[in-house]
Amino acid sequence: MRIAIASDHAAIELKAELRDWLIEQGHEVADLGPETTDSVDYPDFGYKLASVIADGTAERGVALCGSGIGISMSANRNPAVRCALVSEPLSASLAREHNDANCIAIGARLTGSDMARACLAAFLETQFGGGRHQRRVDKLSNPEF
Repeated sequence: MRIAIASDHAAIELKAELRDWLIEQGHEVADLGPETTDSVDYPDFGYKLASVIADGTAERGVALCGSGIGISMSANRNPAVRCALVSEPLSASLAREHNDANCIAIGARLTGSDMARACLAAFLETQFGGGRHQRRVDKLSNPEF
């Protein structure tokens, strides 16, 4: 699977761990940065991640910041992205099964690397359930405000 991963400065270490683990699992991984722990703005990297999900360059995305909140909010500004903030595998699985999430966000300051890998594994292994969930997912990409 083609997976893009991005973070802010607070999640550099977790990003590197997850990137390497994904590569070991046989995935093609695009690391969208940043490269150092110098302070950056999470929206820049959330938007970059959303862009490659929206244009089909990546099939799935992993968004990381200190809490996971800011980068998930920025990724979700793109209507093609359904990014779920998760902290345990059940939420990651349900995000795929019920919401057809194409991106997950994890807070590096709140979730350890073992749990983050478990969340990511559940996210990647779970298929979208379709059926009754499809009409709701369609509304996420085409809001009527």
